[in-house]
Amino acid sequence: MELPKVLIIGQPFNNATGGGITLTNLFNGWDRNKLAVASSGYLLNNNVNADICTYYYQLGNKENKWVFPLNYFQRKYYSGPLIFESKRVQNLKKSKSKYRVKLIMNYFIPLLKFIGLSHIISKTELSPEFCNWMDNYNPDVLYMQASSRSDILFCIAVHKYLKKPLIFHMMDDWPSSISATGLFKKYWYNKIDQDLRDLLDRATILMSISEAMSNEYKTRYNKDFVPFHNAIDMDFWGKYQRNTYDLNENPTILYAGRIGLGIDSSLKLIANAIQRVNEELNITIKFILQTQEKPAWINTYENVVHNNFVSYNDLPKVFSETDFLLLPYDFTKKSVRFIKYSMPTKVPEYMASGTPIIIFAPEVTAIVEYAKRYEWAEVITLNKIGVISQTIKQLVENKQMRQRIATNAKNIAKKNHNSIDVTTQFKNVILSLVK
Repeated sequence: MELPKVLIIGQPFNNATGGGITLTNLFNGWDRNKLAVASSGYLLNNNVNADICTYYYQLGNKENKWVFPLNYFQRKYYSGPLIFESKRVQNLKKSKSKYRVKLIMNYFIPLLKFIGLSHIISKTELSPEFCNWMDNYNPDVLYMQASSRSDILFCIAVHKYLKKPLIFHMMDDWPSSISATGLFKKYWYNKIDQDLRDLLDRATILMSISEAMSNEYKTRYNKDFVPFHNAIDMDFWGKYQRNTYDLNENPTILYAGRIGLGIDSSLKLIANAIQRVNEELNITIKFILQTQEKPAWINTYENVVHNNFVSYNDLPKVFSETDFLLLPYDFTKKSVRFIKYSMPTKVPEYMASGTPIIIFAPEVTAIVEYAKRYEWAEVITLNKIGVISQTIKQLVENKQMRQRIATNAKNIAKKNHNSIDVTTQFKNVILSLVK
C-alpha cells in the first residue's frame, strides 16, 4: 500500500537528542518526500537529519507570540520553509548570547513559573504563511508531540484547521510535573489537564513511550496508548558488540547523556561509590562522563573523567569498549514525577553493545520494571552509597554475573527493539488510518 503523507508537529529529525533519534528510527525507510515537519526554531540546528526529511517549516516570530509587554523583549526568529543543502539547514538564527540564555533560564523562567505566568506568557498561532505551507503540502496524517500548554493548544489549532487523522505520541509524563510548584499550581494543573484531554479526544491513535506509561494512562485518561520506543539498526549498533567479559586493566564505567534534572545528584553519588570501591579493592576504576557540559563538582574526584560528545557513528565502538554502561536517575520527588514512565532512548543502544549495564533508579520507574522483568541490567534501587559500592564490587569480582546480564541485554535488544520489526509495526499503525 502507498505510504501516506505525514505532517509532524513539534519534533525534528536529528541524531543529537533522544526525541530526534527516536523519531528518526521510527520513520526509517519512509519516503522522505512524504514527510514534513513544523518545529520551533530553537529545536532546529545543523544536526537535522536530511536523509529522513527535507521539508521543514520553522515556527518563528510570525507564529510564536509573547504577550504584552514582554513581546518587546522577544527575539525575532525567521518564520517559513527551510532549505536544505548538503544536510545543512539554511535560514536558521545564529547562536544566541550565552549570558542572555543563562539569565533567562536561571532567573526569568523560574520566576514566571513561580508566579504562574509561564503557561500564558507565549502562544503559538497559525499564521497565514504557515496555513499556506500546510495547504500546499496537504498531509494525509498528523503526527504530534507536545510538552507544554502552548504546544497542546497549537496542536489543537492545527487539527482544527486540517481536520486530518491525528496521532499523538507522549514521550515523557510531563503533565505530572509541569505545574507541580509555584502559585496557582492547582489551577494550572487542572487547566492543562483539561486542554490535554481535549487533544487526546481528537486523536485517532495515541502512542506512549513505554508499557508502564500505557498502563498508567489507561487509568488516568481512560485511553488506550500503543507503546513505541526507540528502535535500532542491529547491524549498526552491534558491529563492535562485546563478547568477552574480562575487565580492562583500568576498568571504566561510562555515562553518556545529559546533565540536569533527574541525573546530576545521582552521578555525584556514584562517583563517591566508585571512589570507595577503588580504595577497598585497591584498583583504579575510572568514571567517564560523556556529556555536553562538564559538571562543576567533577574536579573534586580523581577517578572522574569528562569527555566531550563523540559523533553518532562512533558511539557503538565507544559503548562496546567500556567495561560498564550506566543509566542513572535522581531520587527526588520532582525527578520521579517526570521520569517515572519514561524509557531512555539509549536503552536499546546500550543493550546491543554487549557491555554490562548498571541501572540506578527508583523502584517505581518504568526502566527498573523492564530491567528486572528481563534481567538485562544490574539494578540498584536504594539511594545509598553503601548499596551502590557493594553492587559495583560484585560486578567487578564476578565475570559470570557480567556476562549473564550482557547476554540477556543483547537478546532483548534483538527481540524487542530491532528496527526491522518495530518500524514495520509503526508503519502499519499509520497505514491503518488511511485504508
